[in-house]
Amino acid sequence: MAEIYDENKVLDEDSQYGKYLTFTLGEEKFGIEIKNVTEIIGIQTITQVPELPVYMKGIINLRGKIIPVIEVRLKFKKESVEYDERTCIIVVNIKELPVGLIVDNVDEVLTIADEDIAPPPNNRTGFENRYIKGIGRSGSQIQLLLDCDRLLKEDELAEVLIKDTDY
Repeated sequence: MAEIYDENKVLDEDSQYGKYLTFTLGEEKFGIEIKNVTEIIGIQTITQVPELPVYMKGIINLRGKIIPVIEVRLKFKKESVEYDERTCIIVVNIKELPVGLIVDNVDEVLTIADEDIAPPPNNRTGFENRYIKGIGRSGSQIQLLLDCDRLLKEDELAEVLIKDTDY
């Protein structure tokens, strides 16, 4: 039975390989590997938690599970905008921890072949690429492909975990 489960897991991972959920922040397009995405939900009431960094908007209760929520615009040092009907929360796993990412809107799921992904510019260009796994090309568009495991530093993750266990 364990062999069948392992085969199914491998087949599932293969079917997700090269697929990215794309979303926008203003005019910029980003992508997250679909294997990291748990679900997409509409914006909902966020409970603020004291003493968190400004981009950590607080927590939500998602079917009885407490999920910390980050406004990606603020995390990427962009100006905050008012939420509208297109604003949503992408729930992803960051190092086994579910985290909600508030984005302007979700676009589509794209398949991007390895040969259509360029490495991010190196640090000598002045381009901060800590979160960027690569730059994907799809037709005439490019997407900045994010590395979910690097969206939060270890100390930020620890802070979210401490706050999460307090509730």
